[in-house]
Amino acid sequence: MRSGTDWEKRYQSDDTPWEKGEPSPGLVDFLKQRPGPQKVKTVCVPGCGTGHDVRAWAAAGFSATGLDLAPSAIRLARAKTKAARLDALFLRKNFLTSDPPRRFDLLFEHTLFCAIDPAARELYVQAVRRWLKPAGHFLAVFYLIKDKDGPPFGATRDELCQRFLPYFELTGEWVPRSYPNRKGLELMMWWRKRRRGQGATPPSKR
Repeated sequence: MRSGTDWEKRYQSDDTPWEKGEPSPGLVDFLKQRPGPQKVKTVCVPGCGTGHDVRAWAAAGFSATGLDLAPSAIRLARAKTKAARLDALFLRKNFLTSDPPRRFDLLFEHTLFCAIDPAARELYVQAVRRWLKPAGHFLAVFYLIKDKDGPPFGATRDELCQRFLPYFELTGEWVPRSYPNRKGLELMMWWRKRRRGQGATPPSKR
């Protein structure tokens, strides 16, 4: 994470503008319209915050795990999940540097990539590879803004393809329904982890 950002302090002081009180609209629509690959049973949400996206996966019947650095986020996530009468696992872990307790069928990204210092983005890519099973899926809602003094830090589609295509196949992309302040600024991308020896192919904008 970016040096100088105390995520626990921000939760304790209620300085959490990323906390919208509901799951990502793009994820909600995805789960309604695209149930996902039939073999996907386990889902991990790094940087899960208070767990809205984790609960959306759990409510849809998946075995869901959420990760976060901030103890307060994990505490709130567990309490909210219990209150919703859902089953999900929440772990306090650094996604970028920790070894996974297990590897997952699918990882879901929303607001973690934009929260970390761009200098750590290669660590992020390698973490996705490490936490996923062979041929696992990576579903991501990326924030395409120009800001360089974050968090949030901006990204472009070209950068995302440059970073992920050596290791993942892009199987789909679309502009999702978003929160009002992010309308038109998000891109949802569905990646599949390449098997060893499988070469990258140039992306085509869908």
